[in-house]
Amino acid sequence: MSIPSRRDFLAHAGTGLGGIALAALLAEQGLLANDDTSPLRPDIKPDSPLAPRKPHFAPKARRVLAVFCSGAVSHVDTFDYKPELVKRDGQPLPGAEKLVTFQGAQGNLVKPLWAFKPRGQSGKMVSDLLPNLAGLADEMCFVHSMTAKSNTHGPAENQMSTGFTLDGFPSTGAWVSYALGSECRDLPAFVAIPDPRGVPQVGPNNWGSAFLPGVFQGTPFSADKPLANLNRPAAVSAKADADTRDFLKMLNDDHAKARPGDAQLSARIASYEMAAKMQLRAAEVADLSKEPKSVHEEYGTGDKDKWKSGFARNCLLARRLLERDVRFVQLFNGSYAMGEGVGNWDGHKTLKSQYETHAAILDKPLAALLTDLKRTGLLKDTLVVWVTEFGRMPTFQKGASGRDHNPKGFTVWLAGAGVKRGHSYGATDEFGYQATEKPETIYDLHATILHLLGLNHERLSFYHNGIERRLTDVHGEVIEGVLA
Repeated sequence: MSIPSRRDFLAHAGTGLGGIALAALLAEQGLLANDDTSPLRPDIKPDSPLAPRKPHFAPKARRVLAVFCSGAVSHVDTFDYKPELVKRDGQPLPGAEKLVTFQGAQGNLVKPLWAFKPRGQSGKMVSDLLPNLAGLADEMCFVHSMTAKSNTHGPAENQMSTGFTLDGFPSTGAWVSYALGSECRDLPAFVAIPDPRGVPQVGPNNWGSAFLPGVFQGTPFSADKPLANLNRPAAVSAKADADTRDFLKMLNDDHAKARPGDAQLSARIASYEMAAKMQLRAAEVADLSKEPKSVHEEYGTGDKDKWKSGFARNCLLARRLLERDVRFVQLFNGSYAMGEGVGNWDGHKTLKSQYETHAAILDKPLAALLTDLKRTGLLKDTLVVWVTEFGRMPTFQKGASGRDHNPKGFTVWLAGAGVKRGHSYGATDEFGYQATEKPETIYDLHATILHLLGLNHERLSFYHNGIERRLTDVHGEVIEGVLA
């Protein structure tokens, strides 16, 4: 074989580099080949970034209600019934007599502090702590084998909302609005509703967009704290306000026509127009006064306890957002700012008294919301996901009357579009300490949420800092056993 000349070598090298560049461009546009693992990025129009987009395949759900109970709810006191824990109350946890968890050494096993009873036609055992939600057990699909990577609230909250324990990653709601946009043109695609008592520990991380475009981040507001600065000044009449908007739109349209193809200008105009629409619609959606008296009574919005009535109003606001086709609504129960166990479910020291306070805030309004979604038909195409950042130990902490953190096995539940009703999936051991039957991860939960929305979690990605980033990182499998 003859040695190529310098000219031939350079010619072949140039052709090869051109081929590499062409392959990269074709792959970026999804034109290289029919590759089932290649990225599927949404086609986002700069002048309408929240326009509705087609999913990857036929979805079961059109929208999501994510309920996040901050502080880590004890699964063994709520949804995960363990007869052996009742039987061995007061005895050491076998094989873990010297176990040290997040806050220190453990005491003995302690049975559930509330009685469990069979509920509905399914006979699902749920405790008396949440009697109204227990009555809806036939609507729920329980995952009793969930696991988390961290036993610390901040990183665990991050993982449950973003898929990563570290800061700096987009929330689930941001990924969903990035992928699908919104069918509602005058409200945000993604709304986060903080608890009346305050925000969870990592705050805006739960609804942030991180490296995704900022338009996909959640908009935080609640029934008692609506979007700020929306009211028209008293000195400006409604007609003058409307005329000003029309005049501004005419100027913007003329400006855009003179600069065709300027994507940044189109995006800026679109964002201002969305803000103007929200100024009118957000005030209307947060006005609960038009709801019938019977609905207010069902939710408990008039309760004399301000935290109960405040959360009830937030639940009613969530329903009003969902029925207006807001794509992703994230409803929080529990606040970090009030201290350990005071404003959230972090029951280390006096779990019984703290949980009776928190359960009274959560139970009636959330049960009313689920009932309302079913009654109005919204539950048929709305996926409801109830989560907490991790579970709690079946033991009491040494020298205390509460349970320590436990990410090794806990419960989440789903309801509505595309999931089994009155079903229990997976299991923890006989004491509720760790997942032993069909253990699942938060990656799997996120993959399942995206799947029900018609999205392939392995292909929905965003190229950032040289990496194809996904909500599920490089992990996750759809939990087929919960699908209807």
